[in-house]
This record gives sequence, C-alpha cells and structure tokens, in this order.
Amino acid sequence: MRILDLMGLSDAAVEELTAIGTQIVHRSDLKNDDLAGITAIFGWQRDLAPALATANDLRFIQSYSAGVDYFPLDVLRAKHILLANTSGIHAIPIAESTVGYILAFARGIFASSKKTPANFWDQQGVRSNMFTLTNKTAVIFGTGHIGQKIAEALAAFGVTVLGISHHGRPVAPFAEVGTDQQSAEFAHRADFIINIMPLTPATKGFFNQSFFAPLTRQPFFINVGRGPSVVTADLVAALKNGKLRGAALDVYEQEPLPANSPLWDLPNVLMTPHVSGNFAEMNDAASEIFTNNVQQFLQDETLAQNEVDLSQGY
Repeated sequence: MRILDLMGLSDAAVEELTAIGTQIVHRSDLKNDDLAGITAIFGWQRDLAPALATANDLRFIQSYSAGVDYFPLDVLRAKHILLANTSGIHAIPIAESTVGYILAFARGIFASSKKTPANFWDQQGVRSNMFTLTNKTAVIFGTGHIGQKIAEALAAFGVTVLGISHHGRPVAPFAEVGTDQQSAEFAHRADFIINIMPLTPATKGFFNQSFFAPLTRQPFFINVGRGPSVVTADLVAALKNGKLRGAALDVYEQEPLPANSPLWDLPNVLMTPHVSGNFAEMNDAASEIFTNNVQQFLQDETLAQNEVDLSQGY
C-alpha cells in the first residue's frame, strides 16, 4: 500500500505504518499530481480533486477534520472511495472554546476587552450586563460528539441544555432533544443558541431571517459548526435590530472573512479565525485514527472508525 501524506503523520504513525509494509509518499513525490498507485491519502487538498478522475488505485481518504463538506462526495461515491473523518478528537477543545465564548460575554471579559484607557475604569457599563450561567438555557444544534461535550460542560455551570437533531432521539446529557421541525419552538426558549451541525444541503443557510425573526429572548448566537449554515446578512441584521444580544463566531460563510464584512464593525460580536477545534496533540490524534483505519483496511478493506456516509455527508 502506498500512502500519500498531505498533513504530516506523527512519528509514531510513520513508524507503525512502515513496520506493516506501507510506503509513505508526499505530494512532492508525485509527477503532475498523478495519484496512480496511491491507495490511501492522509488529509486533503482541494486542488487534487481533478486527479480523482484517473485515481483508479485510490481506495480510502482520511480527512483531517470532522466536517467533510469540502470533499467531492459525489465523485468519491461513484468511484467507491471510502472516506473517514476525525469526529470525536475536536469535542473537548471545541467545548472548551464554546464555554470560553459564553463566559467572555457573561463575566464582562469581552466588554472589558473593548474598552480604551479613557473609559476602562467605568465599571458600571460592564457590571450592568454581567450575569451567571445558572438557570440559563442553551439550545445546541447538533447532538453528536461535539454537541454532547458542549452540553456536558455547560450543564456543569447549571445551564439547562436542549438539543436539536435530524432524528430527535434522546441523547445524554441533553435535557430534551427535538427535531429540525421543532427548531423555532426550542430557540424561543434559548439564552444561547449554539451551532455545531455538519454542512449539508439541508443545513446550508439554516440560520436565516426566518430563523432569527421570531426570537424574543435576545439570545447569544455561537457558531462553531460550519460558516455556510448561517446567512451572514441575516445574522448582521439580527444583531443590529436586537433579535440577538451578541454572537461568537469561529466560522464564516466566506473564509477568509472579507475586510469589508460588516461583522468587523459590530460591537457585540466576538470573532476567532476558525481555531476552536485546535489543540497541541491534534496531529497525534488524527494520525492514530488513520493508522487504525489503514490496519483494518489491509485486513478486509473496511474502516475501523469514523467512516462517513457519503450520501448523508457526515
């Protein structure tokens, strides 16, 4: 088996994979990006998509991310190429980031960071907007690994956590789980609305004017899922007209976010550059999933974990 390493496998993974007879190559080893002879790929680069047309030996790609909406899923399905993601490894860092965003608003950290030397010690402006998380309600859109970890973390602060999923099945530690059709009902109860849904045709533009318009509790909106799930213009309008009290955004409808985006100038928006899932050991964790999948594939051409349903997109 020849493996194309696009992300830099950990030393431990290289040693383990080499020991079982695989050959690891890098993109610089390819001639004209020809994927002939490549059986598996660790990571992905979008400009390799045209090469899939003649990649007759390719059987498996390991995404470096949990979301796989940037892959040519129809092509992979047509060519019977298996795809796995790294779902699960980002759960703790994204949960911690989400709690950090919420606490930044609740405890006056974000408001204080916006102050200048001239008004920094005007404490009343910060104090009047501070609150605790006890007895607040969060609605998390997406009840998978990451959503569950966020729910667990928020519940520890006394937050009642509700979930929305396509299936609506009960999942611990959510107090309730509703379906997509119950989104408006659940959102109406929320102090915090958190998106962690995968990007699919059904979730693209999900958070739009129709979603924001009925809100009455002025919740905070946190997006650590996928940027195109949100219609930016509608989000901006909701932030300006008071439908939302504030927003914390790690992902955006267009990345990089254009310099002329109105989001830059809104005083109630906290932004980070698509980093909420990062952590120092991420490469080791992704490499371990890939190694497990390669070992299983060599046995029976199946994957050990995290296989993506190419028809569903997650």
